[in-house]
Amino acid sequence: MGQALYDMAPVLELMALGLLLALGPLAWVWLRNRDAGALKRLQALSVLTLFLTFDLVLFGAFTRLTDSGLGCPDWPGCYGSASPVGARAQIAEAQAAMPTGPVTHGKAWIEMIHRYLATTVGVLIIAMTLMAWRQSSALRGRQGAVLSPWWPTVALLWVCLQGAFGAWTVTMKLQPAIVTLHLLGGTVLLALLCVPAVRLSRRPLVEVSWWLRRALWLALGLLIVQVMLGGWVSTNYAVLACSTFPTCQGSWWPAMDFSQALQVWRPLGVLRDGSNISFEGLTAIHYLHRLAAYVVVAVLLALWWRLRLLPALALQRRCLGGFLVLQVVTGLSNVVLDWPLVSAVLHTGGAAALVTVVVWCLASSRPGSMLRVGMPVARGEIA
Repeated sequence: MGQALYDMAPVLELMALGLLLALGPLAWVWLRNRDAGALKRLQALSVLTLFLTFDLVLFGAFTRLTDSGLGCPDWPGCYGSASPVGARAQIAEAQAAMPTGPVTHGKAWIEMIHRYLATTVGVLIIAMTLMAWRQSSALRGRQGAVLSPWWPTVALLWVCLQGAFGAWTVTMKLQPAIVTLHLLGGTVLLALLCVPAVRLSRRPLVEVSWWLRRALWLALGLLIVQVMLGGWVSTNYAVLACSTFPTCQGSWWPAMDFSQALQVWRPLGVLRDGSNISFEGLTAIHYLHRLAAYVVVAVLLALWWRLRLLPALALQRRCLGGFLVLQVVTGLSNVVLDWPLVSAVLHTGGAAALVTVVVWCLASSRPGSMLRVGMPVARGEIA
């Protein structure tokens, strides 16, 4: 329809709308903590921003899984308007031409709500950053540094990069590599926001062994890789390449083409030479994720078992076990129940939650001697 990929006409309206939506959470934090100190308000804002960012990741998964990523084919608005209301005629024309195509009224609203939520989270992170720098002297008080103001600053820079990937997701027509990086970026943003939420609680850090710290970092690295592989499966629509478990297509090692599976920079469904990706290529994409899942589950189970020796991390251990069970159940449901929407969204949320829980463990602990594992560290030693 000749619509420009970038139309900045509604950008001021979208910024104003994001600010308006963010006023609600900001007012809630202020009213609930009006008699508390500035650091307490900052901590409450950090927790709320983390929660809303998790919701944003879930809604992003819902947007992708309902094929609403191109519900508005331009960025940042919808046919140059700040909402689908102002683009009714263009959306109706596109829907009439392709009733089941990428542009419908429902998909346009899903896409724009995702952008509204993203803008709101961005405003909240800006507020966090400003508050952190304003209270930088308190954050670096005599009793030891609680949190560096650079944590929310890095989160702010990262959310700007996330916005760019959101734009490229639309303008590059759902190219799998871009969509996968956008999903991964949302997960990393959760990790960045988890650290201020934990550290600003000012609870004493738990002293753990160097072995456990290394195990936590290993688990985090493996989870990040697995999130990337899972995004690669989803964005290439390779979930149903294997519809049975534990075998795939009746075999422990089905016919696969890894050369196609590992072609990263290419359009959706098409290889670099212009040919369509084969079913063997999709099977390889799926099976890579499944093989990696075995390793990740084994490592997380070992970590869950080891955390039983640390009563101070009992809540984190329960969350780790619960989300791991959720992740296994939803992963199996996606395969044997033909990729139900609720299960697919929860699978994305479970992965993001597992990353957040592992970062929670890391932010709540510090390395110490083997003889004092599990002992809390005095508040003045928080780093």
